Amino acid sequence: MRIEVPHNTSRENARRIIDAKISELLGMHGHHAEQAEHSWSGDTMTFKGKARGFALEGTVEVTEQTVILNGKLPLLAKPFEPRIRHTVEQEAASLFPKA
Repeated sequence: MRIEVPHNTSRENARRIIDAKISELLGMHGHHAEQAEHSWSGDTMTFKGKARGFALEGTVEVTEQTVILNGKLPLLAKPFEPRIRHTVEQEAASLFPKA
């Protein structure tokens, strides 16, 4: 699943916003996550973990203008992809409102 969202800010600020959101999500829902890991290499973050029995992995790349999420959904989650995509797009839009 690939999702692109304009960030309307600098790369550095976009990374800061993403890091803050990850900390918030892990604080709120960390008890549902297992083996949650994420790390930055330049402007690309790699993540992986398990949540509610589903393995998740992917990348978040911050370019000059957009944030690009590439995630691999497990086969069992494929039927929920439209709902997952919609939720991620809404959350991303709230993180990076239009200027």
